[in-house]
Amino acid sequence: MDEKDKMIIDLLRSDSRRPFTEIAERIGVTEATVRNRVRSLEKRGIIKSYTVQLDHKKMGYRTKTLLGLDVEPENLIEAAGKLAEIREVKNVATCTGDHMIMAEVWAKDSSHLGKIMSEKVGEIKGVKNLCPAIVMEEIKV
Repeated sequence: MDEKDKMIIDLLRSDSRRPFTEIAERIGVTEATVRNRVRSLEKRGIIKSYTVQLDHKKMGYRTKTLLGLDVEPENLIEAAGKLAEIREVKNVATCTGDHMIMAEVWAKDSSHLGKIMSEKVGEIKGVKNLCPAIVMEEIKV
């Protein structure tokens, strides 16, 4: 991967629908070059997918929470999978550090968040501890 590839990736990360013609113009290559480089980045698994960035507040979710979970070690993978099935849970990762699992949870308000944590997350087999951190402001997404 060279500097041109990195520039293409940066432009696609800021807008994955950006036309190849615009990318080509901005980095000083042809559209065909951009198309070939993107295809190569995809084939090598560097670009895994294209996605949409959503505004949770405009979708009716006023509370975004980073939720740390501690689980019984033998239930780690199963618990992470069950957590990923919950509609309000947007991202799940197993981790080292303070918590075994970290998740991003969108809730309508603090009451809704409490219900998600007690009635959905708290009921997953092996969950021992929930540590929510409500996001105040996102600086970089």
